[in-house]
Amino acid sequence: MAKKQLPRPQAWDGINELFSTQAERDEAKKPRIDEVPIDDIDPFPNHPFQVRFDTDMYNLIESVRKRGVITPAIVRQTKSGRYQLISGHRRKFACEQTGVSALPCTVVDVSDDEATILMVESNCQRTNILPSEKAFAYKMRLEAMNRQGQRTDLTSAPVAQKLEKGKVSAAVVGEEFGDSKDQVRRYIRLTNLVPELLEMVDNSVLHERGKPQIAMRPAVEISYLDQAAQKTLLQEINILGATPSHDQAIRMRKAFDRKRLTAEVISEIMDEQKPNQREK
Repeated sequence: MAKKQLPRPQAWDGINELFSTQAERDEAKKPRIDEVPIDDIDPFPNHPFQVRFDTDMYNLIESVRKRGVITPAIVRQTKSGRYQLISGHRRKFACEQTGVSALPCTVVDVSDDEATILMVESNCQRTNILPSEKAFAYKMRLEAMNRQGQRTDLTSAPVAQKLEKGKVSAAVVGEEFGDSKDQVRRYIRLTNLVPELLEMVDNSVLHERGKPQIAMRPAVEISYLDQAAQKTLLQEINILGATPSHDQAIRMRKAFDRKRLTAEVISEIMDEQKPNQREK
């Protein structure tokens, strides 16, 4: 009679854990931090946050020059063996400017949607964020969350509320970053603007002299026009050296909805004297 084989004790499978301390096990679970060569790091696809050479960047470069990179960037390794930068584009740029060849990085193993959510969450903590950056960041995050069907464990907020059709509510995104659900929708609307008009919305925040500026509310109304109408409006702005008021933008949108917005109508609306332009 064949000898019955006893089942293998499970303790042998985890023998390392059996003789390790809790502190050692906790340490082993932490994401690893590597010195990754700058040349092996690729930017995040369609990264919505700009890397601007402003005062903050100058200070960051000086800090890297004196003390190195204090906070590691966040990357994930791709199938090609290279690294995709999730958070740390400004730190990478500062390293390039100072001749630093490697960037300290926390290497995480996440999916595409998890990487998008983490990218937006980490970058939205910046002090100065332009409307265009918020617009595309909110859109990317909302789309990624909806594809997932639920919130990722990488986020700290509670489980997402859902709309009737299973869509994550814009209110959830707004709660995380201090904007109302309506404001989140307004920002996402800005992604429908042609680049030249979207830049004017950013100018309204940067307050750069000599550059045309469009406030948020008229910009949202303009976003409902198709690209052809927006291009025509852009020509009028360049000719007149003035951008539309909220009232003018509303009237252009109404004319567009009625399929009556022509180049002549845009010119007629833009030629009108605004109340603050009338001689007192």
